[in-house]
Amino acid sequence: MNTFRKYQRAVDFLESINNMTSKNYMKKDKIDRSYYVDRLRYFLKLMDNPQDGFKIIHITGTGGKGTVTNYLHKILLVAGYRVGSYFSPHSTTSIERIKVNDIYISQKDFIELVDHIKPHLKKAIMKSPYGCPSYYEVFLTLAFLYFKKKNCNYIVLEAGLGGAYDATNVVKNTKLALITNVGYDHMDVLGNTLSLIAKDKSGIIKKNSTFITTETRPKLLEIFKKKCAKMGAKYIFLKPEDGNSNKILAHGAAAALGIKEKVIKKGLTETTLPCRLESVQKEPLVIIDGAHNPPKLEYLRKKIEKKKYKRLILVFAIAANKDYRKCLKSILPIADKIYITRFLKQTRKSANLRELREIARTQRSKLPIVIHIDPWKALKDALNELEKGDLLLITGSFFLAGELRTKWTNEEAILKTRRSFKKPNGKNGKK
Repeated sequence: MNTFRKYQRAVDFLESINNMTSKNYMKKDKIDRSYYVDRLRYFLKLMDNPQDGFKIIHITGTGGKGTVTNYLHKILLVAGYRVGSYFSPHSTTSIERIKVNDIYISQKDFIELVDHIKPHLKKAIMKSPYGCPSYYEVFLTLAFLYFKKKNCNYIVLEAGLGGAYDATNVVKNTKLALITNVGYDHMDVLGNTLSLIAKDKSGIIKKNSTFITTETRPKLLEIFKKKCAKMGAKYIFLKPEDGNSNKILAHGAAAALGIKEKVIKKGLTETTLPCRLESVQKEPLVIIDGAHNPPKLEYLRKKIEKKKYKRLILVFAIAANKDYRKCLKSILPIADKIYITRFLKQTRKSANLRELREIARTQRSKLPIVIHIDPWKALKDALNELEKGDLLLITGSFFLAGELRTKWTNEEAILKTRRSFKKPNGKNGKK
């Protein structure tokens, strides 16, 4: 069996974890979500706690945390450190979640680590008081094992959901805790007010760490200040004066680590981000962006409005658990035509296509709307319709962005080069 097939089997195995049924081990009096962190801690202990021993930079927020993670990874690399980062979700293929220095984990290492965790996973299923860990928790464990194998100095962790009870919050030695912003997303889990969401995200603040944020609302900043006072953490607020809060936050975080200004600027300049305002084709222009909630789509719209184009054709899909009414309201004003479709990722449900069409009609009654159940058909028709000077925007879901990105950069190329882009920037860390 060739390496690629073995890799696919390893990926299938990880993704199948969420399909396993098990007894509900949550105690009746356990009303908070700390249960999930306890479950991962039990699993990690079976493997001698590979998450310990690193300097941690922990990042959460409603939008921009992936971008800030990328910025800081590059800055630390340019500074000469051996840095590992964990991203969630991946855009095209699973190895994109785990990066050390300037390349992703290899297929070979990925396969070997999946095989390594299998007996430990079986033990957790049979003996853990918390039951079977989730796909996300097992994947994160795989990342910690790889970072330990590669002797990383710094680890940059992008939280998956919230902060306090996100799987990434099993770490202890947090040097920097960063919150990009707070918005309405995952309200079914984090709460239906910004204050509740902010309190959950503030859970990444650890004792004696340094906390930095570019969130601006006084009520939320007060929540962060109180948390810092309680934990004995240093509090830093950075005002996003030029509108690029992600870059400002990354710059401030690197400065707090004592990294020189010229190194920070070089790192920020050389950072490349897949599926974040990514121009995959120049003429006609095609942009892919994984924005999937109202604040991100609002930000995307403002960025697109600064570009010059004749018509904007939109290819749009979104997950069923998102506030897609507000999401459409954020992006539809700039569209001249929309192709509504879905993504093919089996672990998530796409929003109902008919409902999306009705919402779009209500918001833009004269906007041409086309429905395709096959995203590749939507892409093909949209590309065929493009004329010189037009712009095609693919957005609404990171899964859609990652899938359709393979037209320009396929999975095999990423697996072979272990990079999302053809030309790497910078050199491997040496410290």
